[in-house]
Amino acid sequence: MTNHGLIALDRQDGAEREARAISGIDYAALFAATPTPNVVLDPDLVIVEVNQAYLDATGRTREDLLGQYIFDAFPDNPADPEAEGVQNLSASLHRVLNSRQPDVMPLQKYDIPIMNRPGQFEERWWSTINTPILAADGHVTQIINRVEDVTAFVQSRVAGDHLLSERITERDALEAELYERARELQRLNEELRQAHARERQVAVTLQEAMLQSPDLAQHPDVAVRYLPATESLNVCGDWHDLIDLSDDCFSVAVGDVVGHGLDAAATMGMLRSALNAAVRATQRPAQALESLGLYSRSFEGALNTTAVAALVNRRSQVIVYSSAGHPPMLLVHPDGSCDLLDQATDPPLGARPQHVPRPQASHSYSPGDTLVLYTDGLIERRGEDIDAGLARLTGVLGRHRTLDPEPLADALLTHLGAIHGTRDDIAIVIVRL
Repeated sequence: MTNHGLIALDRQDGAEREARAISGIDYAALFAATPTPNVVLDPDLVIVEVNQAYLDATGRTREDLLGQYIFDAFPDNPADPEAEGVQNLSASLHRVLNSRQPDVMPLQKYDIPIMNRPGQFEERWWSTINTPILAADGHVTQIINRVEDVTAFVQSRVAGDHLLSERITERDALEAELYERARELQRLNEELRQAHARERQVAVTLQEAMLQSPDLAQHPDVAVRYLPATESLNVCGDWHDLIDLSDDCFSVAVGDVVGHGLDAAATMGMLRSALNAAVRATQRPAQALESLGLYSRSFEGALNTTAVAALVNRRSQVIVYSSAGHPPMLLVHPDGSCDLLDQATDPPLGARPQHVPRPQASHSYSPGDTLVLYTDGLIERRGEDIDAGLARLTGVLGRHRTLDPEPLADALLTHLGAIHGTRDDIAIVIVRL
């Protein structure tokens, strides 16, 4: 068994002991005795536990399966050119890993190798549900693959169709129709997922191309990150930017477009370019966001975008900033304390029916301070107040304040749980001042 599997089982055993002490139920014995076949996989799809019903259904022993990659233990039947078992089960398991939600598979033909008869497979049909086991921070630690062997039922229906077609009952016809519809639905769903995946990849590639900042190469003290959402087949419209304005002055910005997919990515590209031009022309964040707000009214999909722009003057050691409905920037000091730069916050772009000048504020800093800009995907969690997310962010920044910008950006993504996937895009800019 892999180290990962042993660690997972150690954690599982500890949890079982604690639960057993409270309830008096031996959950390991309960799992072993469950009459429905179940196998437990780690996130690498390696088998870490099986129950007796699964061993009986597959004709295997624990020694045959524990520590095996699931698709090494059960490959596709090479004699069946239409075999889709590995493809469909793999797609379902990865949906569980990404969504952290159970996934119910349609009836599936998945032949299994016959033990001690190399190269020979036995026809099998399965009804399958894949369910995630989540850690306290929300990431998937294991997957329970629960199967029902329905081979006898399917084969009896096929035999009935051939031998008793003239006496087929209304119930038999309905069962056959439902089965065919389930198979067709599975094919259509998989085609839809593949189409969404292609769109997502195009959008991610488009975003990566548009997020290039040529001036960033001159700033080894600045780190940027863009992480697309993984809990959805869609990407969103987050962006980051850095612009050199003079030897002693540069601008940083992040923004977040409402919406998903290619439309949001295209809108993001237009708004980012417009803000870049406005900052260069005015060198005043508030006026730049005013211009961007007016521009956002000219095309669909841009309204209610949030953005924050900051101008850093190294000579005067001052940050001048303005925010259009965006989460506040943070200024982290070497002692671990944090200042929220929230004195120039206004509604998102185009939210007001009439144009009103946007506020602008300034904040001094000291060498060694760290400026952090981010989008709401880094801190927002479903069912949680945004203040809790801000407190979590400031806590991580305080603990890791001595890190350079690059490892600090990685620490934020790791310790805030984003490395395991989020429902929203994330953009980050970290500047060591």
